[in-house]
Amino acid sequence: MNKYFRRVTMAYLILLGVMLGAGLFAGVVVAPVTFNTASWLGTEVLSHYQEGQIMTENFVRLSYLVNFVVVAVVLYEGYKYKKFERDWITQVATFFVIATGLMFGHYYLPDIVAMQQAGEAATQSQTFVNMHKGSEINFKVFSLALLVLMIRNMQKACK
Repeated sequence: MNKYFRRVTMAYLILLGVMLGAGLFAGVVVAPVTFNTASWLGTEVLSHYQEGQIMTENFVRLSYLVNFVVVAVVLYEGYKYKKFERDWITQVATFFVIATGLMFGHYYLPDIVAMQQAGEAATQSQTFVNMHKGSEINFKVFSLALLVLMIRNMQKACK
């Protein structure tokens, strides 16, 4: 591996790590705090609907990073594929990162935002609950595929 591509690989691995960290932070720290404001403030200042709007804005901003990572994965893994530096685990992980990343930012998030804009009643429907659960599962698959991709690329870089 030449020194320039080694630097690109390091930057790529850092980007994957940042994305994984941001996603985990949003799900493990930000969401529980946002949806439990009454326990942190001592009184119910925000309704569950308002807490959901704040959390949605967090995920809208996170989707910008997700889209950037998807583009980086396409470019980096596409280049590696053309250089015949590929294996089936990396290819499967790449597919899942791209597919679930695009689904998060361009399927689930716009629908959730539209339902929230329709009002609080729309967010209490079974359709919204199912959409939200689907987006949670989608993001977990995205994070797992990202972790697999990161580990496989680290293994290859350390050879």
